[in-house]
Amino acid sequence: MDPILQLLEKDARLTAAEIARIVKKPLADVKKKIARYEKDGVILGYKAVINKEMVKDENCEVRALIEVKVMPQKDLGFDRVAERIFAFPEVSSCYLLSGSYDLLLVVEGRDLKTVSRFVAEKLSPMENVRGTVTHFLLKKYKENKILLKNKDEDRRLAISY
Repeated sequence: MDPILQLLEKDARLTAAEIARIVKKPLADVKKKIARYEKDGVILGYKAVINKEMVKDENCEVRALIEVKVMPQKDLGFDRVAERIFAFPEVSSCYLLSGSYDLLLVVEGRDLKTVSRFVAEKLSPMENVRGTVTHFLLKKYKENKILLKNKDEDRRLAISY
């Protein structure tokens, strides 16, 4: 991968001047490459990684990973079904998988009931959905190659026998 992309992926706050200095290229060339990557859709956006356990957000307290078994549509495969599913606002990510299940969804909701209702009332009744398995995220340790440190570290006492 291009070193410019690697640097931006690691820290999107880097300026073009900083990147040019690191990769030892002229600033104009770096700016032109970044603009081209943005125009071509290689760079889709810039995003901060937020440790949501340290921020209270009433609208997004619970995250779940949902495995979905689907029946692919004739001549359209999994894409059409996936498009219908990822259009729901509760779905923040959708991946096609190999293995026992076909799609993996990251779903966010206000509480357990909201996510459960999404699965029961919107996802499971869909024509091509054959089954689901829901895994609620309890704690995140690392996301996007970044270790997440929690404000309230778990201070359990060691038990010895």
